[in-house]
Amino acid sequence: MAEGKGFFRRVFGGAEAPAETTETPVPEKLEAAAQPAEAEASRASFFTRLKQGLSRSSSALSESITSIFTKRKLDEAALEDLEDVLIRADLGVETAGRIVERLREGRYDKEIGEDEVKAVLASEIETVLSPVARPFALDPALKPHVVLVVGVNGTGKTTTIGKLAAKLRAEGKTVTLAAGDTFRAAAIEQLKIWGERTGSPVIAREPGADAAGLAFDALKAAKESGADALIIDTAGRLQNKAELMAELEKVIRVIRKLDPTAPHTVLMTLDATTGQNALNQVEIFGRQAGVTGLAMTKLDGTARGGILVAIAAKYGLPVHFIGIGEGIDDLQPFAADEFARSLAGLA
Repeated sequence: MAEGKGFFRRVFGGAEAPAETTETPVPEKLEAAAQPAEAEASRASFFTRLKQGLSRSSSALSESITSIFTKRKLDEAALEDLEDVLIRADLGVETAGRIVERLREGRYDKEIGEDEVKAVLASEIETVLSPVARPFALDPALKPHVVLVVGVNGTGKTTTIGKLAAKLRAEGKTVTLAAGDTFRAAAIEQLKIWGERTGSPVIAREPGADAAGLAFDALKAAKESGADALIIDTAGRLQNKAELMAELEKVIRVIRKLDPTAPHTVLMTLDATTGQNALNQVEIFGRQAGVTGLAMTKLDGTARGGILVAIAAKYGLPVHFIGIGEGIDDLQPFAADEFARSLAGLA
């Protein structure tokens, strides 16, 4: 495991200097992570950080629920107030309505405590989220499995790519990265750093180069090297800019000349702080780029974490990852039960 530990020092920081990309060996599979006790401890640690990250969202909900249900029977006025609170918390009209109806059926005209309301809230949120909580996995039949990462400016695409590459490398997979955000020199350099840290070759061109041509070259290189995965970065673009969305469609058309089935995953990064605007982003990118899964970032910086519930209810897209901070361990597979309990403010 010495080699594996050295790998994680290179990726996550420490005294050991990054190895050259072409010489970094494929890391061992994480034997420690396979140990049940350590795996359980890791999940427990993440659950704690998730609760902390969602504290702004859960606190806002909790305070409102407390103010509504302190020494009060569950009448129509209380239900209307609760529905307004849930909608303002970005859970969506459909989910808010379902929570209110469940409470009406079971507790109408009876005194009800905030803990009972939170329990129902968590249960209904989990019901919505469970079908979309799907782990990300490479298809071993594909060489490479092509992952196209899309999203608007500032949602954390390049960082998410780096963290995903680190996770795959830690599983013993070979990864090629494509610096398709040719608009920003900083994005190209950032991806090169992740390439060095994870021992993943990076296909890059000068700033301003044609993104579709670069993606084509990257797929060709990944095929020739037998890489397990090719992860393609793209320029951040607003969903209402037609010319930029057209360029994204061109990237997809061009890589399909080499592999008609690619991209095999279109991963969209969403910034939780954008609230309701995220719904519109998912709709447009879904139509233009064929989004197949989501990574929700910056949940620790917002009181609007409920938007993930509204997105799940409306679009049903798989949620592969959530991010609650800047550290590598703060991008984790999405677990519906943990998220629901954290958002509802339950211990």
